[in-house]
Amino acid sequence: MHTSVETLISDLKPAVVVKGGEHESHFNPEQAAVDAYGGKLLFSSGEMRFSSMDLLKQEIFEPNLSSIIRPTDYLERHGFSMADLRAIMAKFKGFRVTVLGDLIVDEYVNCEALGMSQEDPTLVVTPIQSQRFIGGAAIVASHAREMGAEVNYFSVSGADASAIFARDKLHEYGVTASVFEDDSRPTTLKQRFRASGKTLLRVSHLRQHELEQQLARRFVESVKAALKSSDLLIFSDFNYGCLPQSVVDEISEECRRRRIPMVADSQSSSQMGDVSRFKGMMLLTPTEREARLAVRDYNAGLVVLAEKLREKSQAANILLTLGAEGIIAHASSVNPDEWLTDRLPAFNTSPKDTAGAGDSLLTCCSMAMAVGADIWQSMYLGSIAAACQVSRVGNIPLSQRDMAQELAD
Repeated sequence: MHTSVETLISDLKPAVVVKGGEHESHFNPEQAAVDAYGGKLLFSSGEMRFSSMDLLKQEIFEPNLSSIIRPTDYLERHGFSMADLRAIMAKFKGFRVTVLGDLIVDEYVNCEALGMSQEDPTLVVTPIQSQRFIGGAAIVASHAREMGAEVNYFSVSGADASAIFARDKLHEYGVTASVFEDDSRPTTLKQRFRASGKTLLRVSHLRQHELEQQLARRFVESVKAALKSSDLLIFSDFNYGCLPQSVVDEISEECRRRRIPMVADSQSSSQMGDVSRFKGMMLLTPTEREARLAVRDYNAGLVVLAEKLREKSQAANILLTLGAEGIIAHASSVNPDEWLTDRLPAFNTSPKDTAGAGDSLLTCCSMAMAVGADIWQSMYLGSIAAACQVSRVGNIPLSQRDMAQELAD
């Protein structure tokens, strides 16, 4: 039995009925039906914005793992297989990791470009959608948890909406977080305004002063208590004041006393830092720029640069990250006159967002070394982690499924 559209509308009583824009200037029998119960009849042929939203969701939530290329000659050169790497990953389950460092919230504001302003040479955009992620040391902790570790995370935040968002996300990811409130600083919020897959502008809302003495004391005592049941400590420093030197030195000394391996990363992009202030680390993962800032050498070749940083920081191993050019490993040797060095290209040939590469590399590589892998195996695992991470937009913790897919023979 055929039912008219008007009868169907009268039975269902939708709040809004939408017809194509081409019907607006014609007689519409549905109008009387919606008027009878107080509904609305609207005309629209759709907006580009809706299709843009679908594309943005795909960009954020669907990683493009097909662009990852793994070099096989490296495995042969260092005598290990993908099965060996899978065995290393299996050891992450139940491994106990403590992470220290800045709590950052990353906000991606996706925009539609409207054109140039006629009053001045300014690009004009309209926001379509925004998405927030936890970043900084918080995402390092979340990566470690998603890869199977039991994680304690320590940081400092303001008393604001960004802190609430970050705590909720850390709880969602299963990270045990001790975040101390500091009324003198807002939670660091970094906004990226993007259009057509490119970042147009970054805006950082932050304070960079060091922790005041009483808060630093509470921070250190809480970390020391957690170290009683920890297998690895990760310093993830963004140089916004969360890890003053006195805090780093006291916690490092406690780790040495307990024979807990330590690794560190100290970012210096728009801010200034010195990765060599983290002494006696099992691993440092600076960029070339960060390494040059630390040793004040802007001319040396990369291997010489890595050795200078290793000597100054007394680190066992250096992973020098080179962005699209990949990474260089510089390892300690039994022979003090011998330098053990090798290089890997970037595994992802078409990255969507490189912002989280270093954090995922640091997490996976350091955990691998702490469970017994050598620098070469750890470097390869870390490169796979970074390749998976940059295959999508925004900081989302690495899943074991993503890693397992790339570790298949």
